[in-house]
Amino acid sequence: MKTKIYNYLNKPYAVVLIMLIAPIFGLIDRNFVFFFGLGVAFLILRGSKFNWAKFGIGMKITWKTVLKSLIISLVLFFVFGIFIDPVLESFLGEYDLSSIEDIRGNLVGYIVLMLIMWLFAAFGEEFLFRGYYMKALAELLGNNNKAWLVSAIITSLYFGVSHVYQGLIGAVSAFLWSFIISLIFIKNRNNLLLLVLIHGIYDSIGITLIFLNMDHGISEWVQQLF
Repeated sequence: MKTKIYNYLNKPYAVVLIMLIAPIFGLIDRNFVFFFGLGVAFLILRGSKFNWAKFGIGMKITWKTVLKSLIISLVLFFVFGIFIDPVLESFLGEYDLSSIEDIRGNLVGYIVLMLIMWLFAAFGEEFLFRGYYMKALAELLGNNNKAWLVSAIITSLYFGVSHVYQGLIGAVSAFLWSFIISLIFIKNRNNLLLLVLIHGIYDSIGITLIFLNMDHGISEWVQQLF
């Protein structure tokens, strides 16, 4: 039975069906969309006898990877903080951060959210969206550079829609951020952990600013550093 399930989920077109089915679970709770996809990805991982390379985790974390992820994270934070988000806010309004507002000044809440973020957002989302969805779609479309680019666009749109709970600006900004990250993955197809670190560091900065109640006017705060 397990072999049959794995063989079915491992078929090239299966990723399309999973991406179409997953949003249905959003009728119950938006988190179910993520956990359904993540559950399928782990079933495939288990069926492959934990062949992590199948999901782009083919390299160990090195100091070079850590340094590279830190630099990219800071660059992305400055670019979005100074240019992208201020422009989006002028057209689409502010982010809806109601889901994490309770961590402001709340040390316990901050620590718990950081742990959840690193496990489910940094690792979980990269494992699902890049390691499974994007990689599987690229292979389905031909596994060439054009296929990877098309897959990056589709996956980023999917990623953006999954962040609509943060408002329209959250969905658009998440799409743009995801697309940049996806381009990095195209150049580092066996180093998904690089993306995990970038995602985790980037989100850690944002969560810390919210905890310190310094997230309002991030662009002005960033500009003061220069």
